[in-house]
Amino acid sequence: MVPSLLILAAGMGSRYGGLKQVDKFGPSGETIIDYSIHDAMQAGFRKVVLVIRKSMEEDFRSFFTDRFRSDLEIQYVFQELDQIPKGFQVPPERVKPWGTGHAVMVAGEKINEPFLIINADDYYGSVSYRLAFDYLSKLNPGRSSYCIIGYQASKTLSDHGHVSRAVCEMDKDGNLTGLIERTQIFRNEGKIVYKDENRQLIPLGEEVNVSMNMMGFTPSIFSHLENAFRQFIPNGIQQLKAELFLPNVVGDLVKTGKAVVKVLATDDQWFGVTYKEDKEIVSAKISELVANGTYPSPLWSK
Repeated sequence: MVPSLLILAAGMGSRYGGLKQVDKFGPSGETIIDYSIHDAMQAGFRKVVLVIRKSMEEDFRSFFTDRFRSDLEIQYVFQELDQIPKGFQVPPERVKPWGTGHAVMVAGEKINEPFLIINADDYYGSVSYRLAFDYLSKLNPGRSSYCIIGYQASKTLSDHGHVSRAVCEMDKDGNLTGLIERTQIFRNEGKIVYKDENRQLIPLGEEVNVSMNMMGFTPSIFSHLENAFRQFIPNGIQQLKAELFLPNVVGDLVKTGKAVVKVLATDDQWFGVTYKEDKEIVSAKISELVANGTYPSPLWSK
């Protein structure tokens, strides 16, 4: 079966100050999603599912309809606060979506094949899509055999301060044994470090593999996510900002032996937008990629 691409695009962009998913970064008005879909199509993907909120639908459809080649299938699925188990009620004050685990879970109605997930506001690089497509194309859709694209820590740092990353722990065969969240990662005197729970600076290797939420799954993940969300919601619904994070679910599946996750190491450079200040830097990096011939401008020819 041909793998599909799932783009998580329901984020509210509160720190960015707007709908960054359709903000223009390329020299001809391209979004980051444009470059992601371009790289995915080059790798062989022909179906894209976008997870958005219902309130975003008009913006997305007006922007992306008729934008891509006719052989690309585009579908939308909605992530809403009221998509919770029966017997629970969403607190009136709740605004934040239920997290990446919930976002992937609701896409189950549209996907019956192996698939790759990405964030709408992250640039991942073309090699990573080829690695994922080749791996996912060989999977049995009924097996709990998954993958994570592992990025070198040095290629995921921010120019605007510290970052948090999930560090991949692996066995000798490159299979994931755990995802360890490291917070406040930054360069200090030329070396990458992070702060531990005692606020001590601990070295982190330049080439340590970290997850940037680029993960590949078979449809078996949906039942795992449904189970995880049912366990999350009794306590999580009482906390206005609690989320079901996909990396936590994947880590638990590995620890309990319910899934095997291969770490596929990439040399690609990652960059993304969280704050408004990131736009200028991301736009400059995309302009460099256009200038060196990585991408045409405009990206899509009519």
